[in-house]
Amino acid sequence: MNRGLLSAFLVCAAGAAAGPAWAQLNMYCSSPNTAWCQGMAIGFEKLSGVKVAVVQKATGEMLAQVKAEKENPKGDVWWAGPADSYLQAAEEGLLETYASPNVVQLHDWARRVTELSGNRVAGVYGGILTLGYNTELQEKKKLPVPKCWKDLLDPALKGEVMLGNPNSSGTAYLMLASLVQVFGEDEAFRFMKALNANVASYARSGIGPMTAVKRGEIYLGSSVLHGVINEIVAGFPVRPILPCEGVGYEVGSMAIIKGARNLDHAKQFYDWALTLEAQKIGLDVKEYAIPTNRSVPLPPMVPNLTEVKVINYDFAKYGSSETRKRLLERWEKEINAAAK
Repeated sequence: MNRGLLSAFLVCAAGAAAGPAWAQLNMYCSSPNTAWCQGMAIGFEKLSGVKVAVVQKATGEMLAQVKAEKENPKGDVWWAGPADSYLQAAEEGLLETYASPNVVQLHDWARRVTELSGNRVAGVYGGILTLGYNTELQEKKKLPVPKCWKDLLDPALKGEVMLGNPNSSGTAYLMLASLVQVFGEDEAFRFMKALNANVASYARSGIGPMTAVKRGEIYLGSSVLHGVINEIVAGFPVRPILPCEGVGYEVGSMAIIKGARNLDHAKQFYDWALTLEAQKIGLDVKEYAIPTNRSVPLPPMVPNLTEVKVINYDFAKYGSSETRKRLLERWEKEINAAAK
């Protein structure tokens, strides 16, 4: 073989060895619903022919991973989990700017995160902060059903409550930030410190409390409304509570990771994930979050966000790196440390 042919052969061989890279997408998924993560991956594979590798972690843990990989990104797209973490990532330069033409298909409340992030984040579903309780345990133990946040301080609930750890759980940070906005920061921390007497444990993931509630391992836990609806539809004896003082809401989000190795495929996924077809996948796998695409028909068990009393959640402030860092450090020092 002459030198020219040998060189051409080596180039082709190198390309063949690296071949799968051009048809691959590395998806970081922060939904606790594995079927939803896999459903999105399979749906995109069928559409594009691109093989999708999925890594699934809680939102706070995934944000930490994206930070740790800043100099050598492993992921291409990050999908699902509350917007606060995405807005922090955008502020810290961890996300690509991409103005998808499909953002115009979204509800106004979802488009807000795209505007706040400077086209670095898009909303893919909505979730309403809630509490969930086990009806069988309530009847068996004659436990009170709280109507308001402050009802959680009832001594009858000692050891009967499970919440999430906001340092690892996006849902738990949503609760922390919501309480601060409902009561004011100092009053919220006094409330959470008093609540420690009734909290059995703080779960690392947002799904942890409702998993324990549906199994009858704990009476009451923090969640998002669709997390409770999912379990009701599955036949578990649970019911939601929307505390009277007001609740926050999340915009489950999506972003392209800065330095993504498969950027073109990431943009293709991003556009597709905002479509009616992609957003119906959650409902198909019985994940009853609120789609952000206005054209997705809502089944009866999925509320319209505009029909639920929610606070005017300040995504700009509570998604900022400075505010998140300060609140999380304060929670660790004043709440988690005091609980141990």
